Amino acid sequence: MELAENGLSETEAHERLAQYGYNEIRQEPPSLWRNILEKFWGPIPWTLEIALVLELLFGKVIEPTIIGALLIFSALFGGVQKHKTQKALDFLRSRLQVAARVCRDGSWRQVFARELVPGDLIEVKIGDIVPADCQLREGVVEVDQSALTGESLSVSRAIGEALYAGSTIRHGDAVGIVTSTGAQSYFGRTADLIRTVRPAGHLEQLLFAVVRYLVVINITLGILLIGAIFWQGMEVMPLIPFFLVLVTAIMPITMPSAFTMANAIEAKALAKEGVLVTGLSAVQEAATMDVLCVDKTGTLTENSQAIETIVSISGESEEQILALAGTTCDETSQDPIDCALIAACRQRSLSPLPRYILVPFDPVKKYAESYVQQEGQSVRIIVGSPSVIGELTQPHLELGERVKQLAEDGARVLAVAAGPDGKLSLRALIAFADRPRKDAAALIKALRALGIRILMVTGDTLATARAIGRAIGLGDRFADLRSALEEPLRYDGFANCYPEDKLRLVMRLQHSGHVGMTGDGINDAPALKAAEVGIAVSTATDVARASAQVILTQPGLQNIVSIVSGGRRVYRRMLTWTITKIARTVELAALLTLGFIATGIFIAPLLSLALITVINDIVTMTLATDRAHISPTPDQWNMKEIVMIANLFALGWIILGCALLWAALHLIHFSIPQTQTLMFAYLIYSAQITTYMARVRHHFWSFAPSRLLACATIGNVIVASALSFWGVFMEPIPGAVLAVTLGLVLITACLLDTVKVRLYR
Repeated sequence: MELAENGLSETEAHERLAQYGYNEIRQEPPSLWRNILEKFWGPIPWTLEIALVLELLFGKVIEPTIIGALLIFSALFGGVQKHKTQKALDFLRSRLQVAARVCRDGSWRQVFARELVPGDLIEVKIGDIVPADCQLREGVVEVDQSALTGESLSVSRAIGEALYAGSTIRHGDAVGIVTSTGAQSYFGRTADLIRTVRPAGHLEQLLFAVVRYLVVINITLGILLIGAIFWQGMEVMPLIPFFLVLVTAIMPITMPSAFTMANAIEAKALAKEGVLVTGLSAVQEAATMDVLCVDKTGTLTENSQAIETIVSISGESEEQILALAGTTCDETSQDPIDCALIAACRQRSLSPLPRYILVPFDPVKKYAESYVQQEGQSVRIIVGSPSVIGELTQPHLELGERVKQLAEDGARVLAVAAGPDGKLSLRALIAFADRPRKDAAALIKALRALGIRILMVTGDTLATARAIGRAIGLGDRFADLRSALEEPLRYDGFANCYPEDKLRLVMRLQHSGHVGMTGDGINDAPALKAAEVGIAVSTATDVARASAQVILTQPGLQNIVSIVSGGRRVYRRMLTWTITKIARTVELAALLTLGFIATGIFIAPLLSLALITVINDIVTMTLATDRAHISPTPDQWNMKEIVMIANLFALGWIILGCALLWAALHLIHFSIPQTQTLMFAYLIYSAQITTYMARVRHHFWSFAPSRLLACATIGNVIVASALSFWGVFMEPIPGAVLAVTLGLVLITACLLDTVKVRLYR
């Protein structure tokens, strides 16, 4: 980048501003209403909208009202969540709306950071937010990059090294050349990742798989039905309402609402445990999550520096060493090292030696110093880089080896020296580290017990990552992600990761599984948004919170286990709904078709079909409250297995239904209306018991349902029996026939359930 000795001229700056644009993150003004309206467009909304139109064609009022309310609720909820993500980008943009000191036409002046261009000469001082990516030309600074990398420890930057926009100057001042601005800066690229990435979701895939299977079944039966109609010389037009009923039966109209309700109920329960769910789909996705990528700093560690080891070289006690080192700390500073030393002194009730001179840490000299009076003599104390202090003190043969041993565990090592000016002696080495959270090891163990693979992902060094991995029982197989992305599951985690690296890892893992991500920093935000389950910890930045679907509102990590358990409960309930839906639909369509072919009549008139739909939907809604087993391993939506079990139930009910139809017409000699009443009761009975069989992999009587589900199913049986016995909306039939029918349904259910258990095994 060419640079005039006195900075750019105003003319050059304006030309480059036209070329590169403003130093800001461009974004269309967020429109809440547009976000809401977009939620009415898509496969799932289309399904509900088609269903709404069909219900209106049937002249119904209640059903289309419910569907319309669901559509509006989903649109409002989804639109608001997208608006929150856009607010995260607003926060990122606000970090660039700061003033900058720039040299133009040979003189220094203040301008808005948005007016900076590549090639500008800027100055940064202690406390400044770096306004643009730049390369240092003069000076040395200590930089806090935690807003970008999530790492709590400051880093030193000297001439020729890069400073990134959004980081904060801790110590020193420097002059640099702007290299990148706006969306091209490190900060801007992170914001662009948040804007462009889309979270993975599997509800639509499941919905289409269910619909596709039901369409194939119903088309096959429809062809048979049309063939029978032509064979018997009947007209097709009067039967169009029945075809519309079949089409409506194909569509899993209540599927989105059932999933939403189940997720919402579980989210409400999680809120009581300190887990705020902002994206309801994350609850159900937690059930299938088989890999969890965990950020290190602030998630597995405390995100604060603490003294790990004190190695006394002079023979002095740890208390004496801390008393010396504490005199070099500035109590008003937020420097992590100063804070760690002050905290250690307070913990041991040590009073720093009275000093009369304090020189805070200088990134150029790489040490802090103070002067105290001891026994009437002036004593100089310095704390800083071991290599620098080693040159200022008497040679110590073991210094380099001891520093190397301490640094191998990822610690930052500082040396302490003291003595009269010109006669400094090395007193000790102090190792600082970001300690693991107390609950981190228990979390790793608990998640592994649930069959979830844990990968640590950090921007820190390999040595630090390995040290933390060993400390929490995760392991020490770590690598640089760029060289190990093809086979990420061979490792326990990855170091030196940038935001785009974390995003690439999540997307790579999604090729073969379902991924969760936890984090707290801006650098985690793109991966949090892309993952099926993005979890922001309680100390997370605003951007991380806005990008995640789940927010932990209390300190600690054990609630992640609650999220997984809650997700698996939702999965079990929705698996019950899916199996029951397929079995009921196939049973109804097959009996309607086969009954018409055999008798020339529909076994259930339109009114009966409408009653069946309403009664069964009551059970569908109560499933969201059902008790559910928590699987010991990640769940998967296995359509082959789902269809196999659903077809088993449907086949059993079709055989029994055909037998009852034959018996009603030829043994009991029921009239056609009475036969239709019997089949109405039978379809209700079989649907209720199917729900119980679908709930568990073992026998249905071994696991009690929720009180609400039990009341709904038993109530449906009572209502259907009462309508059939007293002939409300239909021809009455004897109670003895209803009792025998119910008994046959229970016997058949036990037989089908036994076969189901063997198939699962």
